[in-house]
Amino acid sequence: MTIPFSQISDDLAKQAIELPSWAFGNSGTRFKVFGTPGTPRTIEEKIADAATVHRHTGLAPTVALHIPWDKVDDYAALRDYAGEQGVSLGTVNSNTFQDDIYKFGSLTHSDPAVRQKAIDHHFACIDVMDQTGSRDLKIWLADGTNYPGQDDIRSRQDRLHESLQKIYDRLGDDQRMVLEYKFFEPAFYHTDVPDWGTSYAQVSALGDKALTCLDTGHHAPGTNIEFIVAQLLRLGKLGSFDFNSRFYADDDLIVGAADPFQLFRILVEVVRGGGYANPDVAFMLDQCHNVEDKIPGQIRSVLNVQEMTARALMLDREALNAAQAEHDVLGANGILMDAFYTDVRPALAEWRESRGLPADPMAAYAASGYQQKIAEERIGGTQSGWGA
Repeated sequence: MTIPFSQISDDLAKQAIELPSWAFGNSGTRFKVFGTPGTPRTIEEKIADAATVHRHTGLAPTVALHIPWDKVDDYAALRDYAGEQGVSLGTVNSNTFQDDIYKFGSLTHSDPAVRQKAIDHHFACIDVMDQTGSRDLKIWLADGTNYPGQDDIRSRQDRLHESLQKIYDRLGDDQRMVLEYKFFEPAFYHTDVPDWGTSYAQVSALGDKALTCLDTGHHAPGTNIEFIVAQLLRLGKLGSFDFNSRFYADDDLIVGAADPFQLFRILVEVVRGGGYANPDVAFMLDQCHNVEDKIPGQIRSVLNVQEMTARALMLDREALNAAQAEHDVLGANGILMDAFYTDVRPALAEWRESRGLPADPMAAYAASGYQQKIAEERIGGTQSGWGA
């Protein structure tokens, strides 16, 4: 019992998933980075690869930047270059976790001079946003402590608020801040922003332009992520997703690889809560491709999100509501499972062809020769990001 695919076709066309620039570089685990032939050497080459994903899927019109990994002299020119490639520049991600000065924290550090350095970095990121036309500044912090008594937990929260307030006050009228969370690593005793509740508390104290970013890999085992999605949507504070997949800890792998059913359940709540095709909720990927080729990894990722979105849209909500109202436990669960088990791949192939896209983007990319071309042209691809 599902809604026919033909009834969700127009809704599906509204989907847009932002790609991370760092997914195309030589990035991997904290322990080793394996180079791949054809790895981009510049941000321009990362954008060209991201645009290739978009040409094959029609799903990825924007590219997120990470500063300083993607630092250039002229961001307006970079914006124009992206436009020539058929994509736009999206979220700007800050980085206060690689400099030695941030060993004991950045925005939460006890030394005002260190905090100001971290704040100034975010000011510089906002300057980048002004030049690229980006809307969102995304903040993830490695701040925290490794041992009980190492620092005062409450004071760190106060300092975090003060720092975030200064950054928030610098935002333009049409710009937003999204605060990510992660329950551990590299701070193992306590992390300053470990969960959605802490992120929610901090952004709620700032104002309407501050929201929470949910990374699907940043939770303890067994966490009901779709509940968090539902709650943040209900509260109007879900600003963006970082889609990836996890097996044990923070595994930035292809979304849906470990638990496709979880991805489906998350998207059911996104649709239910009005977050789908809502410009206020940004769909993004946050992944590192360490053993597979980068571009096919991103293609597979956006296709996985699209497939589970189609299944979520095909869920017969009217029938489900009726079963829930009757407390028909097995009936309601069966309606949900009918949508999950629906094979939408043939319908999606026809849908893509009707829009001038390859029916099978993975096969089309493999046949395009692009991978061989960049492998021959690019020598000495850069390391950028995790594991660099």
